Amino acid sequence: MKMIESLRQAAGSLLAVGVAGEELSAMERAWLKLIRPAGVILFRRNIANARQTRALLDQAAGFCAAGSVRFVDVEGGTVNRLGEVLAPIPSAQAVACAARIRGTGALSREHGALIAKAVKAFGFNSPLAPVLDLGLPESAAVMQTRCAAPAAAGVAEYARAFLAGLRSQGAFGCGKHFPGLGAGIRDSHWETPEIRRNWRNLWREDLEPYRVLRQQLPMVMVNHAAYPLTADKKHPASVSRFWIGGVLKKRIGYRGLIVSDDLEMGGVAKFMPIGEAAVEAVRAGADLLLICHHAEAVLLVYESLIAEAERSAAFRKILLARAAGAKRKRAGILAGTTARALSEKQFEALRARILDFGERVAALAPGIDTPRAATPVTMAGSA
Repeated sequence: MKMIESLRQAAGSLLAVGVAGEELSAMERAWLKLIRPAGVILFRRNIANARQTRALLDQAAGFCAAGSVRFVDVEGGTVNRLGEVLAPIPSAQAVACAARIRGTGALSREHGALIAKAVKAFGFNSPLAPVLDLGLPESAAVMQTRCAAPAAAGVAEYARAFLAGLRSQGAFGCGKHFPGLGAGIRDSHWETPEIRRNWRNLWREDLEPYRVLRQQLPMVMVNHAAYPLTADKKHPASVSRFWIGGVLKKRIGYRGLIVSDDLEMGGVAKFMPIGEAAVEAVRAGADLLLICHHAEAVLLVYESLIAEAERSAAFRKILLARAAGAKRKRAGILAGTTARALSEKQFEALRARILDFGERVAALAPGIDTPRAATPVTMAGSA
C-alpha cells in the first residue's frame, strides 16, 4: 500500500495540467485532489481578469504538489494569452529587430521584464518563453513572428537579455522548442513535423542557443517533431531518449527542468497513444509533462504511468527518481517567484508601460507586428 501511494504521488507530481473554465468545477476539484499535479497551465478560456485568475490559480494550487508551477503562454506578438485583458505585447521578432537597430540588448531585457510583470500580475510564475527556434523561411508560415532571428547568434543574444529581464522581476523562463522547429513546415499542434536537417547543421545552428544558454535556462520544452536525418530517425523528440537523455542532458550538459510540449498535440498523439507517450517521455528524461485540455487525457496519463511502474521494476525506479529530481529542480527555480496582487492604479500603470514599450518598438521596427488594442478591463473585470 505504501508503494502504491508513492507511485501515485510520483506520477501526479510529473504533470502540469489544464482546466476547462474560469473556475474549478466539482469534478475538476475531485481529480486534482486525486492526482496532485505539479501545477497548472491556463489559457485564454480560463482568464477573465487578474483578480479572477489569481483566485483560480490559488484554488488549483491547493490541490497541487508543494511548489506548484503556474504557466501561461506569453511570448508577445501572436502568442499572448493576456493580450485582451491587459495589453498587446510586441513579438520576439519585432523586439529583437528593434534591439539590433538600437545596438543594445536593453529592449530585449525590458521585453522580458514587462512580460514577467504581466504574468505575475495575474498570479503566474512563468510565461513559457523565450522561443529559441531559428526564424528560417521553411517555418515562417507556422512560426510567424515568434522567432527572434534567423541565425543562432541573434536568437541567443535576444534570449539572454530576455531571460535576464524575467529574472529581474522574479519570473522564470522556458527555452523552446528543443531541439528546434526552425526548418519545420508543419504545425506540431496537428501533425508530426519532419525536420530534414542533418546533425551537423542542427548542432552548429539550431542547438547553439541551448548550448550557450544552458546555465541561464531554468526550463527547456521539448517539441514533437521528428528528425529523420539524425540517429533517431522516427521518434518525436519529446519521446526520444537520443534527444532528451543523449543530446540535451549528456552532450549539452543541461541540468534544469525538462518539460514536454502538450501531449495532446497531434505531433505526438498521431505517433503513439498518449499514455504510451507519457511513459516514453519519462523514460527519455522528461521532468514534467504538459496535458493542457481534457481531464480524460490527464487521468489516462496518470494511470498509464502508475500501471507501467507497477509492471516494470526498472520504470518504477525511473519514475520515483524522476519525481524526486523534478521536485528539487522546481524548488530551485520557484524561489522568489510569488507576487502580490497589483492595485487598480498599479495595474493601469503596467498597461501604460506595455503600450508605451510597444510604440517604441514599432517606431524602430515598423510593420513586423500589427497589434490590436486591448479592450480596457479593470482588475475586477468590469469596463
